[in-house]
Amino acid sequence: MAKIKFTIITLFSETLEPYLNASMMWKAKEAGVAEFNFVNLRDFGLGPHKKVDDTIYGGGDGMLLMCEPVFNAIESIKKDDPDALVYLPTPAGKIWEQSSAQALAKRAEDFSVEQNKPLHIIILCPHYEGYDERILTIVDEKFCLGKYILTGGELPALILVDSVVRLLPGVLGGETSAEIESFSDGDNIEYPQYTKPADFRGLKVPDVLLSGHHANVDKWRAEHSK
Repeated sequence: MAKIKFTIITLFSETLEPYLNASMMWKAKEAGVAEFNFVNLRDFGLGPHKKVDDTIYGGGDGMLLMCEPVFNAIESIKKDDPDALVYLPTPAGKIWEQSSAQALAKRAEDFSVEQNKPLHIIILCPHYEGYDERILTIVDEKFCLGKYILTGGELPALILVDSVVRLLPGVLGGETSAEIESFSDGDNIEYPQYTKPADFRGLKVPDVLLSGHHANVDKWRAEHSK
């Protein structure tokens, strides 16, 4: 049974599908750990041209997503799953960090056990100048990647999905893969790592890592973690 289910409301699902059908996201889907669905906001657009945006009251450049198509899209999804949570990428949201991903992954695990169904996350991808502020009344969580603006919400949606799904059991493979890495414990940065060859153009792997002395290796790694 999937532990988490994502439904992404977007005008551009073709930009999301290749990523979610590759690498670890594909593995999670094939293993039944995660489920990915897309809803085209245009299907809920108004009038013969399926309009989803309009000009801004009070003036200003750009167009805003309208309430009605967004509300209708979310409500149609929630008919089948009233427990679904709505996430919105927005500059007004809380900065998304590793701790945010860890918390949501843990919540998904606990929810799937307690409710015998996956935790359902709806992500609304805004576009144009933004969205009508009244849309926030049906949003459960606002998140922000950082102090910069993107063309749309598709990249933030992918980042949220990837950062959470990779933490679910069995996705990365190694038992401690998600535990011993940067930001796994606050602001820590993982120690430097090397692979073959031991000497590449005069750039050599530290001798201690070739020594086979596990205690010394652990000590070196601790000293070189930030």
